[in-house]
Amino acid sequence: MAVDASLSLETWDIVVLVLYFVIVMAIGIIATVRANRGNAAGFFLAEKSMTFIPIAGSIYASNIGAPMFVGLAGSSAAFGFAPVMFEWHATYTLIALGWVFAPIYIASGSYTMPEYLQKRFGGKRLRIYYSVIQLLLSIISGISGELYAGSLFMEQLLGWDIYASTIIILLITAVYTIGGGLAAVIYTDTLQAVILLIGASTVSVIAMEKIGGYESMVNQFLSAASRDTYRRQSLYQNASCGFPPADSFHIFRSMDSNYPWPGLVFGLTLLATYYWCTQQVIVQRNLAAKDVSHSKAACVIASYLKILPFFLFVWPGMSSRILYPDDIGCSTPAECQRICSNEAGCTNIAYPLLVLTLLPEGLKGLMLAAMLAALMSTLTSQFNSTSSLFTLDIWSNFRPKATQFEVVLVGRLWGLVMIGFSIAWLPILGVIQGGQLWDYLQAISSYITPPWVVAFMLAMFWNRASEQGIWWGLMAGFVTGMTRMIVEFSFPAPKCGSGDPDNRPAIISKVHYLMFAIILGTVSFIVNVCVTIITKPRRKNQLHRVTWWTKGDKEYPDLTDDELSSDEDSEKADKESLKSETVKKLSCGRKTYNFMCGVAQEPPRHMTAEEKRLVMDKMTSITENPYWSRICDYNAIIAIALTCFIIGFYA
Repeated sequence: MAVDASLSLETWDIVVLVLYFVIVMAIGIIATVRANRGNAAGFFLAEKSMTFIPIAGSIYASNIGAPMFVGLAGSSAAFGFAPVMFEWHATYTLIALGWVFAPIYIASGSYTMPEYLQKRFGGKRLRIYYSVIQLLLSIISGISGELYAGSLFMEQLLGWDIYASTIIILLITAVYTIGGGLAAVIYTDTLQAVILLIGASTVSVIAMEKIGGYESMVNQFLSAASRDTYRRQSLYQNASCGFPPADSFHIFRSMDSNYPWPGLVFGLTLLATYYWCTQQVIVQRNLAAKDVSHSKAACVIASYLKILPFFLFVWPGMSSRILYPDDIGCSTPAECQRICSNEAGCTNIAYPLLVLTLLPEGLKGLMLAAMLAALMSTLTSQFNSTSSLFTLDIWSNFRPKATQFEVVLVGRLWGLVMIGFSIAWLPILGVIQGGQLWDYLQAISSYITPPWVVAFMLAMFWNRASEQGIWWGLMAGFVTGMTRMIVEFSFPAPKCGSGDPDNRPAIISKVHYLMFAIILGTVSFIVNVCVTIITKPRRKNQLHRVTWWTKGDKEYPDLTDDELSSDEDSEKADKESLKSETVKKLSCGRKTYNFMCGVAQEPPRHMTAEEKRLVMDKMTSITENPYWSRICDYNAIIAIALTCFIIGFYA
């Protein structure tokens, strides 16, 4: 839909936007200069010094990205309440992260999730393979999904080309992410979480007031269809795809619906466990906590915040369809192409259309700032986490003696590489996502992530699990999932109103992607167990601190030479590098780089074996203050009970 010149940004909109960018850049640059980013722990884990409020804000802001504004609101405009389960499921898995997964990661002394797999099973192939898989997911759904949704929003609001929007967003985001490390990311995320909540709440209140409140939404939504849909209904008595589904106000639906209830209960559990408990972007923030109590408290606060998307995105998405049925509810490929340049449908523009038409001067700029806050916070998280994965899990395997300076520099440069890959994927994403960006993102996860959830669960709770069993379980899952994904994208569903027959194979048309996630997880589990039974398990002295049953052990796992971290080699390389640099005077450019990027000017102080042990004991401690532990436990129970009540109310 072309943007009317009368709907362009006014003076106060521009003032709000400029003020937002100035504040975010100032906080990012201050955190960049002050943070210790010259070593891996500083750049990737913020020196494990973060308290629960910034971590909770960063977790929330990292998750609430541009696909929420475009994807979740769009799916709600199309299907009603059910998509909110993707948000409410987070309560249970965030509690699982704080109480089950994070203590094991911390006790094992892991920086990244692939590093944990290496410490648990030995060898290198699981670590490298998982790093590659997470980088692949970041390209085809994480970073590219954010860029596509953000550019679509800005195209609707400002009329900017998709690539112009992408370049501007990336330039601003990259400054403090690639330079500043996790500390800069977390502090700016906290600010952006506040802006996001204010902006989204404003739109929700105005939209609900415009349609007459909640009861009015319930009464009008099922009949919110375009005039063309009503015309075809009167002439041909067949316009079902132009109307919202009859069960729009129910969460748990029949097996032949858009979101079958077993998929939402069991399949979505696998996806949520992967996202919140084993994915680097989210877990990395949690590992930056100064202790386990702060880690748990951050998870509890984030779980409370995850209740809000129902009001911030689902309600506005449904309201937009009621207000603009001819645009959001277009029901023929030609009409949808005219309105939003997408033959598959226009529900993706539901939220941008609200911002365009309802908000007064100043608030439009605030909402654009909120969307940019959501977009940039998620992008910064993706860049920092993918840098961690590449440098710590892939680069260090090929360059075990790389200096800390080299490791951090490569991490920054890898962020630029990921930008290039993601931009290259944008045209492909635009074609294969159809009219539902949200379903595209969730389907990608359904075809790739369930085997990894099975692998982590077996790793933590079954001491007998072997590296060979996990590997072949993952291989079976990969082949099964990729086969389904290739077939699905090769046979797109017929577009609404086209009259084309549905020629998709039954495994695509009859088996929802959430149901397939259950099948995929089951296949991987069976292969895992069968291969593990006939292969040799790890010795007991290799399992210290890496499972649920051994996380409290005082001993560290007995690892072989190829399983050990390259920290010692890196430390030696650092000393040699800095020693050689003291002979020659540093150039002005190098001094400036060292200052801006937190690189040490002096050689690191030599630590004795006893001092190293004390530091390691502190970094891997999972002891808690009993008082704060009980406070976290009580709040976790309240969060779970509240979420169960809300789900039951709308079930």
